[in-house]
Amino acid sequence: MGAVWTIVTKDLQQRLRDKSVLIFSIAVPLALMTVLNLVIPTGADDVELEPVTVAASIDADDELADVVVSSLAGLSVFQVTVADSEDPRAAVDAGDADLGLIIPPGLTEDLRSGTEHSVQMVIGDSAGLSANILIAVTDGLLSEMRARSVSAAAAIEAGLGPEVAAQLAQQEVDAASAITAEAGAASDEQLSAGGALIAGQAGLFLMFTVGFGVLSMVAERESGTLARLRSMPIRPGSIVLAKALGAFVLGVLATSVLLTAGSLLFGVTFGNVGAVGVLVLCAVAAATSLTFIVVRLARTAEQANIVQTILALVLGMSGGAFFPIAASGALGAVLDVNPIAAFTRGLGITAGGGGLSDLTGPVLTLLAFAAVCLLVSRVIPDRGETR
Repeated sequence: MGAVWTIVTKDLQQRLRDKSVLIFSIAVPLALMTVLNLVIPTGADDVELEPVTVAASIDADDELADVVVSSLAGLSVFQVTVADSEDPRAAVDAGDADLGLIIPPGLTEDLRSGTEHSVQMVIGDSAGLSANILIAVTDGLLSEMRARSVSAAAAIEAGLGPEVAAQLAQQEVDAASAITAEAGAASDEQLSAGGALIAGQAGLFLMFTVGFGVLSMVAERESGTLARLRSMPIRPGSIVLAKALGAFVLGVLATSVLLTAGSLLFGVTFGNVGAVGVLVLCAVAAATSLTFIVVRLARTAEQANIVQTILALVLGMSGGAFFPIAASGALGAVLDVNPIAAFTRGLGITAGGGGLSDLTGPVLTLLAFAAVCLLVSRVIPDRGETR
Protein backbone atom coordinates (compact mmCIF):
# COMPACT_ATOMS: atom_id res chain seq x y z
CA MET A 1 0.00 0.00 0.00
CA GLY A 2 2.99 2.29 0.41
CA ALA A 3 3.47 2.53 -3.35
CA VAL A 4 -0.24 3.22 -3.84
CA TRP A 5 -0.26 6.13 -1.41
CA THR A 6 2.94 7.48 -2.94
CA ILE A 7 1.29 7.59 -6.37
CA VAL A 8 -1.91 9.07 -4.91
CA THR A 9 0.02 11.81 -3.10
CA LYS A 10 2.06 12.62 -6.21
CA ASP A 11 -1.05 12.79 -8.41
CA LEU A 12 -2.94 15.01 -5.96
CA GLN A 13 0.00 17.39 -5.70
CA GLN A 14 0.17 17.64 -9.48
CA ARG A 15 -3.59 18.20 -9.81
CA LEU A 16 -3.72 20.83 -7.09
CA ARG A 17 -0.80 22.68 -8.72
CA ASP A 18 -2.60 22.49 -12.06
CA LYS A 19 -4.66 25.68 -12.30
CA SER A 20 -6.91 24.19 -14.97
CA VAL A 21 -8.15 21.62 -12.45
CA LEU A 22 -9.04 24.31 -9.92
CA ILE A 23 -10.66 26.41 -12.63
CA PHE A 24 -12.85 23.62 -14.06
CA SER A 25 -13.60 21.98 -10.70
CA ILE A 26 -14.33 25.06 -8.57
CA ALA A 27 -14.26 28.41 -10.40
CA VAL A 28 -16.31 27.52 -13.50
CA PRO A 29 -19.17 25.76 -11.66
CA LEU A 30 -19.39 28.59 -9.11
CA ALA A 31 -19.49 31.16 -11.89
CA LEU A 32 -22.12 29.13 -13.72
CA MET A 33 -24.21 28.84 -10.54
CA THR A 34 -24.08 32.61 -10.15
CA VAL A 35 -25.17 33.26 -13.73
CA LEU A 36 -27.97 30.70 -13.62
CA ASN A 37 -29.09 32.03 -10.25
CA LEU A 38 -29.51 35.45 -11.86
CA VAL A 39 -31.59 33.90 -14.65
CA ILE A 40 -33.76 31.99 -12.18
CA PRO A 41 -35.57 34.48 -9.90
CA THR A 42 -34.56 34.19 -6.26
CA GLY A 43 -38.17 34.01 -5.13
CA ALA A 44 -39.21 31.38 -7.67
CA ASP A 45 -40.15 29.03 -4.84
CA ASP A 46 -42.38 31.56 -3.12
CA VAL A 47 -46.05 31.43 -4.12
CA GLU A 48 -48.09 34.52 -3.50
CA LEU A 49 -51.83 33.94 -3.28
CA GLU A 50 -53.70 36.66 -5.13
CA PRO A 51 -57.05 38.12 -3.96
CA VAL A 52 -60.12 36.50 -5.52
CA THR A 53 -63.40 38.12 -6.50
CA VAL A 54 -66.39 35.76 -6.46
CA ALA A 55 -69.66 36.50 -8.24
CA ALA A 56 -72.30 34.57 -6.30
CA SER A 57 -75.88 33.78 -7.18
CA ILE A 58 -77.79 32.36 -4.22
CA ASP A 59 -81.29 32.39 -2.78
CA ALA A 60 -81.33 35.06 -0.07
CA ASP A 61 -83.68 32.88 2.00
CA ASP A 62 -81.50 29.78 1.77
CA GLU A 63 -79.81 29.47 5.16
CA LEU A 64 -77.02 27.06 4.25
CA ALA A 65 -76.25 28.81 0.95
CA ASP A 66 -75.65 31.95 2.94
CA VAL A 67 -73.36 29.97 5.28
CA VAL A 68 -71.29 28.81 2.30
CA VAL A 69 -70.84 32.35 0.99
CA SER A 70 -70.05 33.76 4.44
CA SER A 71 -67.45 31.03 5.02
CA LEU A 72 -65.67 31.81 1.76
CA ALA A 73 -65.66 35.54 2.47
CA GLY A 74 -64.21 34.85 5.92
CA LEU A 75 -61.10 33.03 4.69
CA SER A 76 -57.95 34.57 6.13
CA VAL A 77 -55.36 32.90 3.87
CA PHE A 78 -56.04 35.38 1.10
CA GLN A 79 -58.58 38.11 0.44
CA VAL A 80 -61.94 36.93 -0.92
CA THR A 81 -64.51 39.45 -2.10
CA VAL A 82 -68.01 38.08 -2.70
CA ALA A 83 -70.41 40.12 -4.83
CA ASP A 84 -74.06 39.27 -5.55
CA SER A 85 -74.66 38.59 -9.20
CA GLU A 86 -77.67 37.55 -11.24
CA ASP A 87 -75.42 35.92 -13.83
CA PRO A 88 -72.03 34.81 -12.37
CA ARG A 89 -71.01 33.18 -15.65
CA ALA A 90 -71.37 36.50 -17.50
CA ALA A 91 -69.44 38.27 -14.76
CA VAL A 92 -66.56 35.82 -15.11
CA ASP A 93 -66.59 36.05 -18.92
CA ALA A 94 -66.49 39.85 -18.67
CA GLY A 95 -63.51 39.69 -16.33
CA ASP A 96 -65.44 41.27 -13.43
CA ALA A 97 -64.93 38.18 -11.27
CA ASP A 98 -62.34 35.41 -10.98
CA LEU A 99 -64.84 32.81 -9.88
CA GLY A 100 -68.57 32.34 -10.32
CA LEU A 101 -70.63 30.51 -7.67
CA ILE A 102 -74.14 29.37 -8.56
CA ILE A 103 -76.17 27.74 -5.79
CA PRO A 104 -79.70 26.98 -7.02
CA PRO A 105 -82.54 27.49 -4.50
CA GLY A 106 -83.28 24.61 -2.16
CA LEU A 107 -79.79 23.77 -0.85
CA THR A 108 -80.90 23.69 2.79
CA GLU A 109 -83.93 21.50 2.11
CA ASP A 110 -82.02 19.10 -0.11
CA LEU A 111 -79.18 18.66 2.39
CA ARG A 112 -81.58 18.01 5.22
CA SER A 113 -83.49 15.45 3.17
CA GLY A 114 -80.38 13.80 1.77
CA THR A 115 -81.26 14.78 -1.78
CA GLU A 116 -78.60 15.58 -4.37
CA HIS A 117 -78.11 19.29 -5.00
CA SER A 118 -75.93 20.59 -7.80
CA VAL A 119 -73.69 23.60 -7.13
CA GLN A 120 -71.90 25.14 -10.09
CA MET A 121 -68.60 27.01 -10.04
CA VAL A 122 -67.19 28.87 -13.04
CA ILE A 123 -63.52 29.75 -13.11
CA GLY A 124 -62.11 32.54 -15.26
CA ASP A 125 -59.26 32.19 -17.71
CA SER A 126 -57.05 34.54 -15.68
CA ALA A 127 -57.85 32.93 -12.33
CA GLY A 128 -54.79 31.74 -10.47
CA LEU A 129 -53.99 29.31 -7.70
CA SER A 130 -56.21 31.17 -5.22
CA ALA A 131 -59.35 30.45 -7.26
CA ASN A 132 -58.52 26.74 -7.41
CA ILE A 133 -57.98 26.70 -3.66
CA LEU A 134 -61.36 28.36 -3.23
CA ILE A 135 -63.03 25.64 -5.32
CA ALA A 136 -61.47 22.96 -3.14
CA VAL A 137 -62.58 24.77 0.02
CA THR A 138 -66.15 25.06 -1.28
CA ASP A 139 -66.24 21.38 -2.20
CA GLY A 140 -65.00 20.39 1.25
CA LEU A 141 -67.47 22.68 2.96
CA LEU A 142 -70.43 21.25 1.03
CA SER A 143 -69.26 17.68 1.72
CA GLU A 144 -69.11 18.42 5.42
CA MET A 145 -72.58 19.92 5.39
CA ARG A 146 -73.92 16.95 3.49
CA ALA A 147 -72.36 14.44 5.92
CA ARG A 148 -73.93 16.19 8.88
CA SER A 149 -77.33 16.52 7.23
CA VAL A 150 -77.47 12.89 6.06
CA SER A 151 -76.64 11.66 9.56
CA ALA A 152 -79.33 13.84 11.06
CA ALA A 153 -81.89 12.74 8.48
CA ALA A 154 -81.09 9.07 9.05
CA ALA A 155 -81.41 9.49 12.81
CA ILE A 156 -84.78 11.18 12.54
CA GLU A 157 -86.02 8.51 10.15
CA ALA A 158 -84.96 5.86 12.66
CA GLY A 159 -87.20 7.47 15.25
CA LEU A 160 -84.59 9.28 17.28
CA GLY A 161 -85.24 12.68 18.76
CA PRO A 162 -83.94 15.91 17.19
CA GLU A 163 -81.33 16.32 19.96
CA VAL A 164 -79.93 12.81 19.45
CA ALA A 165 -79.93 13.35 15.68
CA ALA A 166 -77.97 16.57 16.15
CA GLN A 167 -75.42 14.75 18.35
CA LEU A 168 -74.95 12.04 15.72
CA ALA A 169 -74.49 14.68 13.05
CA GLN A 170 -71.86 16.40 15.17
CA GLN A 171 -70.04 13.09 15.73
CA GLU A 172 -69.96 12.61 11.96
CA VAL A 173 -68.31 15.99 11.52
CA ASP A 174 -65.87 15.36 14.38
CA ALA A 175 -64.85 12.01 12.88
CA ALA A 176 -64.11 13.66 9.56
CA SER A 177 -62.06 16.39 11.19
CA ALA A 178 -60.07 13.75 13.12
CA ILE A 179 -58.40 12.79 9.84
CA THR A 180 -55.46 15.18 9.72
CA ALA A 181 -52.75 15.75 7.17
CA GLU A 182 -49.12 15.63 8.25
CA ALA A 183 -46.08 17.24 6.73
CA GLY A 184 -44.69 15.41 3.71
CA ALA A 185 -42.29 12.57 4.36
CA ALA A 186 -38.64 13.20 3.68
CA SER A 187 -38.74 11.15 0.50
CA ASP A 188 -41.33 13.54 -0.95
CA GLU A 189 -39.33 16.66 -0.30
CA GLN A 190 -37.90 18.52 -3.24
CA LEU A 191 -34.98 20.93 -3.49
CA SER A 192 -35.67 24.61 -3.96
CA ALA A 193 -34.73 26.17 -7.28
CA GLY A 194 -31.43 27.37 -5.82
CA GLY A 195 -30.71 24.02 -4.19
CA ALA A 196 -31.43 22.11 -7.39
CA LEU A 197 -29.12 24.46 -9.25
CA ILE A 198 -26.24 23.87 -6.84
CA ALA A 199 -26.78 20.10 -6.70
CA GLY A 200 -27.04 19.80 -10.48
CA GLN A 201 -23.91 21.82 -11.17
CA ALA A 202 -21.96 20.00 -8.46
CA GLY A 203 -22.98 16.65 -9.96
CA LEU A 204 -22.19 17.76 -13.51
CA PHE A 205 -18.71 19.10 -12.77
CA LEU A 206 -17.97 16.09 -10.57
CA MET A 207 -17.86 14.13 -13.83
CA PHE A 208 -15.13 16.42 -15.14
CA THR A 209 -13.20 16.54 -11.86
CA VAL A 210 -12.78 12.80 -11.47
CA GLY A 211 -11.80 12.68 -15.14
CA PHE A 212 -8.73 14.79 -14.36
CA GLY A 213 -7.49 12.16 -11.96
CA VAL A 214 -8.13 8.87 -13.74
CA LEU A 215 -7.48 10.13 -17.26
CA SER A 216 -3.99 11.12 -16.20
CA MET A 217 -3.22 7.43 -16.65
CA VAL A 218 -3.93 7.82 -20.37
CA ALA A 219 -1.57 10.78 -20.52
CA GLU A 220 1.13 8.82 -18.68
CA ARG A 221 0.66 5.98 -21.13
CA GLU A 222 1.31 8.38 -24.00
CA SER A 223 4.33 10.00 -22.36
CA GLY A 224 5.86 6.66 -21.42
CA THR A 225 5.86 7.18 -17.64
CA LEU A 226 3.28 4.42 -17.25
CA ALA A 227 5.72 1.92 -18.76
CA ARG A 228 8.37 3.04 -16.28
CA LEU A 229 5.89 2.59 -13.44
CA ARG A 230 5.16 -0.93 -14.65
CA SER A 231 8.84 -1.74 -14.72
CA MET A 232 9.00 -1.05 -11.00
CA PRO A 233 8.07 -3.71 -8.42
CA ILE A 234 4.46 -2.54 -8.29
CA ARG A 235 1.41 -4.61 -9.17
CA PRO A 236 -0.41 -3.30 -12.29
CA GLY A 237 -3.63 -3.29 -10.26
CA SER A 238 -2.01 -1.03 -7.66
CA ILE A 239 -1.35 1.61 -10.30
CA VAL A 240 -5.01 1.59 -11.38
CA LEU A 241 -6.11 1.63 -7.74
CA ALA A 242 -3.86 4.62 -7.01
CA LYS A 243 -5.24 6.56 -9.98
CA ALA A 244 -8.81 5.80 -8.87
CA LEU A 245 -8.12 6.86 -5.28
CA GLY A 246 -6.58 10.11 -6.49
CA ALA A 247 -9.65 10.83 -8.61
CA PHE A 248 -11.92 9.86 -5.73
CA VAL A 249 -10.23 12.21 -3.25
CA LEU A 250 -10.21 15.03 -5.80
CA GLY A 251 -13.93 14.50 -6.50
CA VAL A 252 -14.84 14.48 -2.80
CA LEU A 253 -12.87 17.69 -2.16
CA ALA A 254 -14.32 19.55 -5.16
CA THR A 255 -17.91 18.47 -4.53
CA SER A 256 -17.68 19.36 -0.83
CA VAL A 257 -16.31 22.81 -1.68
CA LEU A 258 -19.06 23.41 -4.27
CA LEU A 259 -21.88 22.37 -1.94
CA THR A 260 -20.47 24.44 0.93
CA ALA A 261 -19.78 27.52 -1.19
CA GLY A 262 -23.14 27.22 -2.95
CA SER A 263 -24.94 26.96 0.38
CA LEU A 264 -23.19 30.08 1.71
CA LEU A 265 -23.59 32.13 -1.46
CA PHE A 266 -27.21 31.30 -2.20
CA GLY A 267 -28.57 30.63 1.30
CA VAL A 268 -29.41 26.97 0.69
CA THR A 269 -29.31 24.28 3.38
CA PHE A 270 -28.84 20.61 2.46
CA GLY A 271 -29.58 19.23 5.90
CA ASN A 272 -27.76 16.57 7.90
CA VAL A 273 -24.02 16.85 7.23
CA GLY A 274 -23.35 13.16 7.82
CA ALA A 275 -26.06 12.04 5.41
CA VAL A 276 -24.89 14.54 2.79
CA GLY A 277 -21.33 13.25 3.26
CA VAL A 278 -22.40 9.64 2.57
CA LEU A 279 -24.28 10.81 -0.51
CA VAL A 280 -21.21 12.67 -1.78
CA LEU A 281 -19.00 9.59 -1.30
CA CYS A 282 -21.43 7.41 -3.25
CA ALA A 283 -21.81 9.99 -6.03
CA VAL A 284 -18.04 10.33 -6.40
CA ALA A 285 -17.69 6.53 -6.50
CA ALA A 286 -20.26 6.36 -9.31
CA ALA A 287 -18.56 9.14 -11.28
CA THR A 288 -15.10 7.61 -10.81
CA SER A 289 -16.27 4.20 -11.99
CA LEU A 290 -17.50 5.73 -15.25
CA THR A 291 -14.01 6.97 -16.09
CA PHE A 292 -12.69 3.38 -16.13
CA ILE A 293 -14.87 2.75 -19.17
CA VAL A 294 -13.48 5.88 -20.80
CA VAL A 295 -9.91 4.75 -20.15
CA ARG A 296 -10.62 1.39 -21.81
CA LEU A 297 -12.24 2.98 -24.85
CA ALA A 298 -9.83 5.85 -25.55
CA ARG A 299 -6.49 5.41 -27.27
CA THR A 300 -5.22 8.93 -26.53
CA ALA A 301 -5.76 11.59 -23.86
CA GLU A 302 -7.55 13.74 -26.42
CA GLN A 303 -10.03 10.96 -27.21
CA ALA A 304 -10.52 10.35 -23.51
CA ASN A 305 -11.30 14.01 -22.86
CA ILE A 306 -13.83 14.09 -25.70
CA VAL A 307 -15.61 10.94 -24.55
CA GLN A 308 -15.57 12.13 -20.93
CA THR A 309 -17.05 15.50 -21.93
CA ILE A 310 -19.83 13.89 -23.99
CA LEU A 311 -20.77 11.51 -21.17
CA ALA A 312 -20.70 14.32 -18.59
CA LEU A 313 -22.94 16.58 -20.65
CA VAL A 314 -25.41 13.81 -21.52
CA LEU A 315 -25.67 12.67 -17.91
CA GLY A 316 -25.78 16.27 -16.66
CA MET A 317 -28.57 17.42 -18.95
CA SER A 318 -30.65 14.25 -18.54
CA GLY A 319 -30.04 14.36 -14.79
CA GLY A 320 -31.47 17.87 -14.41
CA ALA A 321 -28.21 19.79 -13.97
CA PHE A 322 -29.61 22.81 -15.82
CA PHE A 323 -33.38 22.36 -15.48
CA PRO A 324 -35.69 19.73 -13.99
CA ILE A 325 -36.78 16.93 -16.31
CA ALA A 326 -40.08 15.17 -15.64
CA ALA A 327 -40.64 11.80 -17.29
CA SER A 328 -42.70 8.71 -16.60
CA GLY A 329 -42.80 5.11 -17.75
CA ALA A 330 -39.71 3.50 -19.23
CA LEU A 331 -38.02 6.84 -19.90
CA GLY A 332 -38.60 7.92 -16.30
CA ALA A 333 -37.07 4.65 -15.06
CA VAL A 334 -33.99 5.22 -17.22
CA LEU A 335 -33.59 8.78 -15.98
CA ASP A 336 -33.93 7.62 -12.37
CA VAL A 337 -30.70 5.60 -12.60
CA ASN A 338 -28.78 8.67 -13.76
CA PRO A 339 -26.16 9.28 -11.03
CA ILE A 340 -26.62 13.07 -11.16
CA ALA A 341 -30.39 12.69 -10.82
CA ALA A 342 -29.92 10.27 -7.91
CA PHE A 343 -27.46 12.67 -6.27
CA THR A 344 -29.90 15.59 -6.63
CA ARG A 345 -32.76 13.43 -5.39
CA GLY A 346 -30.75 12.44 -2.34
CA LEU A 347 -29.89 16.05 -1.52
CA GLY A 348 -33.59 16.85 -1.81
CA ILE A 349 -34.28 14.22 0.84
CA THR A 350 -31.63 15.54 3.24
CA ALA A 351 -32.73 19.14 2.62
CA GLY A 352 -36.25 18.10 3.58
CA GLY A 353 -35.06 16.75 6.93
CA GLY A 354 -34.29 13.19 5.92
CA GLY A 355 -31.46 11.25 7.46
CA LEU A 356 -29.21 8.42 6.40
CA SER A 357 -32.01 5.85 6.64
CA ASP A 358 -34.06 7.84 4.12
CA LEU A 359 -31.28 7.73 1.50
CA THR A 360 -31.61 4.04 0.70
CA GLY A 361 -32.96 4.61 -2.81
CA PRO A 362 -30.40 7.20 -4.05
CA VAL A 363 -27.48 5.44 -2.35
CA LEU A 364 -28.34 2.05 -3.84
CA THR A 365 -28.80 3.67 -7.25
CA LEU A 366 -25.36 5.29 -7.10
CA LEU A 367 -23.65 2.14 -5.84
CA ALA A 368 -25.40 0.01 -8.47
CA PHE A 369 -24.29 2.45 -11.17
CA ALA A 370 -20.71 2.18 -9.92
CA ALA A 371 -20.86 -1.61 -9.86
CA VAL A 372 -22.26 -1.82 -13.40
CA CYS A 373 -19.61 0.57 -14.74
CA LEU A 374 -16.81 -1.43 -13.12
CA LEU A 375 -18.23 -4.65 -14.55
CA VAL A 376 -18.53 -3.15 -18.03
CA SER A 377 -14.97 -1.80 -17.85
CA ARG A 378 -13.74 -5.34 -17.16
CA VAL A 379 -15.47 -6.93 -20.15
CA ILE A 380 -14.93 -4.37 -22.91
CA PRO A 381 -11.69 -4.50 -24.93
CA ASP A 382 -8.84 -2.27 -23.78
CA ARG A 383 -8.11 -0.23 -26.88
CA GLY A 384 -5.19 1.46 -25.20
CA GLU A 385 -3.68 -1.82 -24.05
CA THR A 386 -3.21 -0.45 -20.55
CA ARG A 387 -2.97 -3.89 -19.03
